[in-house]
Amino acid sequence: MRVAALLMLALLAVACQPAVPDPSPAVEGDPQLVFVGTASGEAANGIHALRFDPATGALASLGQVAEVLNPSFLASSPDGGTLYAVSEAAPMGAVLAYAVDAATGTLTLRNQQASGGAHPAHVSVHPSGDWVFVANYSGGSVALLSTEKEGALRDGIEVLPHRGSGPNLERQEGPHAHFIHPGPDGRYLYAADLGTDRVWVYFLSEEKGSLTPVDSFVTDPGAGPRHLDFHPNGRYAYLVNELIGTVTALAIDAETGGLTALQTLSTLPTDFDGYNKSADIHVHPNGRWLYVSNRGDFDSLARFAIDPATGQLSPAGHHQAGIHWPRHFAFDPAGAFLLVANRRANEVRVFAVNPETGHLTPTEHRATMTEPTNVTFLVGSK
Repeated sequence: MRVAALLMLALLAVACQPAVPDPSPAVEGDPQLVFVGTASGEAANGIHALRFDPATGALASLGQVAEVLNPSFLASSPDGGTLYAVSEAAPMGAVLAYAVDAATGTLTLRNQQASGGAHPAHVSVHPSGDWVFVANYSGGSVALLSTEKEGALRDGIEVLPHRGSGPNLERQEGPHAHFIHPGPDGRYLYAADLGTDRVWVYFLSEEKGSLTPVDSFVTDPGAGPRHLDFHPNGRYAYLVNELIGTVTALAIDAETGGLTALQTLSTLPTDFDGYNKSADIHVHPNGRWLYVSNRGDFDSLARFAIDPATGQLSPAGHHQAGIHWPRHFAFDPAGAFLLVANRRANEVRVFAVNPETGHLTPTEHRATMTEPTNVTFLVGSK
């Protein structure tokens, strides 16, 4: 369906003009800008900016740069000129487009649109920069928005509701879209729905500006699929299942976009018996290592070695030191460091990465803010 931009004005006024950051803490010559989304329930907490030193891993805070309610997920445009954020609100969430001043980290609101459902939990951008995709968790739907040349969001939105449920009566009483992202070639979109135990596959018609469901991958009952990431070779995808603490390796059919399971492994030790909610998943830029975050009685990042010839995984250990309720994490572009949003520790923590062994070493570098949930490197920042 199409939802006019006026709906946003009637239902949600979540964004204020951004606060101007204090540029004084910036590291001299630091070429990389990082934005941090939060979910504290306070618009005043909003989005924070950091400067990251790729040589040492040091972080310098630029402070809070935008006031918006629960910007729990962020995404950079391909040219680095626009930062997109969800506002995880109800009964209607929002998607916001900010112009980025790469020199200071300042964000200026271009515009905002309704997300098409309650509590949007994920946003991503097409490689062309022409399309923005949103997953509405409580709304149980995914949405497609188009952009103007300068990155602003156009009027009109296509919303595709999911249908179904799962055996976990507390978390799967209905659909809960948690993730939507373009696949390796940008033709197909993959939407993980925690409530329906499915990864929905959509074809993007750029000519028509529409999404068409073409397939779905069904997980184990009660698995609760949450996020995916893709191997750099474009042949494989990896899915984290939140509710049962597993990771599934998937082969991608380049012609149809379909997914086929290769194997499913636990993200937890074999003797684990406690509370857990697995969360995020990322392949190292060199394609040799996969990491998955666990939250609960065993806060950790699980590490797996990847066989690039088959896509299959081998368990390679867990990292616990410096990990506290890891909601999201991101590698720097070079893959030398990993930044973890330790939500309950109210910090973003930096870890050094050994690309040969995959081992993570906690560093002294960190930045504090209330309930960080997302770490996003601005594309091409200098």
